[in-house]
Amino acid sequence: MAIYQINNEKIIPIKETSFAERGLKERTDLQRLLKQQVEIISPDTLVISEEFGEWDESRRRIDILAIDKAANIVVIELKRTEDGGHMELQAIRYAAMVSTLTFERVIEIYSKYLGANNIEGDAREKILDFLEWEEADEDQFAQDVRIVLASAEFSKELTTAVMWLNERNLDIRCVRLKPYKDGDRTLLDVQTVIPLPEAEDYQVKIREKQQKERQSRRTNRDTTRYDVTINGATVANQPKRGVMFHVIKPIIDSGVTPEKVAEIISWRKNNLFYSFDEELDEEQVSTILMEEDKGGIIPKPRRYFSKEDELFHVNGKTYILTNQWGDRTIEAVDILSKAFSKLNIKVEPVSE
Repeated sequence: MAIYQINNEKIIPIKETSFAERGLKERTDLQRLLKQQVEIISPDTLVISEEFGEWDESRRRIDILAIDKAANIVVIELKRTEDGGHMELQAIRYAAMVSTLTFERVIEIYSKYLGANNIEGDAREKILDFLEWEEADEDQFAQDVRIVLASAEFSKELTTAVMWLNERNLDIRCVRLKPYKDGDRTLLDVQTVIPLPEAEDYQVKIREKQQKERQSRRTNRDTTRYDVTINGATVANQPKRGVMFHVIKPIIDSGVTPEKVAEIISWRKNNLFYSFDEELDEEQVSTILMEEDKGGIIPKPRRYFSKEDELFHVNGKTYILTNQWGDRTIEAVDILSKAFSKLNIKVEPVSE
């Protein structure tokens, strides 16, 4: 790709240069300027942090952390090198690390960014205004993590890897920032190389279809809530997962072992509880779960009832109950009610 200047007599090529030759540095120049005009490489995006690295036991930092209009997290990595290095692998690691961010955590992060950059305004109000939301919606927030890679050039190995990853439903954009020298001026040619502009509309339509399908699945979910009564004491207005916890807790409190409960709910026998061979508190449980986490849409600590008052300590061990329940929840309740009839377990629907 070349850039030319046209005058009345001829077409004059503009000399290609490099960031290093023009004395432009990655962080103090490119990052500083792009965070102020991030729409150059990532339209409809709000920067919420730079040099973000608030995770344990890691010195790695995200150049620019942002959110987009669809409430997705956006990881932006910058390189002034000529081939992009291994930035795609680095960005994927970062994306995994921030994939569990909640709306409230993002508010904290953005608030720090506003303060550090002397930007006035309330972080929550600014984000809600950007998203055009009246109130926070954790269920719709950070459903995906997008990656934007910006570099002077990209190697064939990198672009091949990115296209392969995008075919497997990752969302990685490569933006080429090519500097040119025009006397004392530095010109910048900005082009999206992946996805190809002519293919982007098609890819957007595919993603929109997938988002609509996910929304349809959410809309069709059973949202019935229930009152749970055990020996006359009622816990009101519980979703299905809450029903299971409040049914199983008094059963275990009565002296029944988690293993016995799992035997009764036969189809969940192997994954009803997660156990540890010692008595642990909430923080210790969370630490171990994160260390053992094999990934997935929902982080492991969020797949179990693992708060301090939700832990079961039985015979020197610690047990946590899964909160992943589906169509057979009420069937499980009926089986437990019959098996432990002395507890007078009653579960009644109250709303949809």
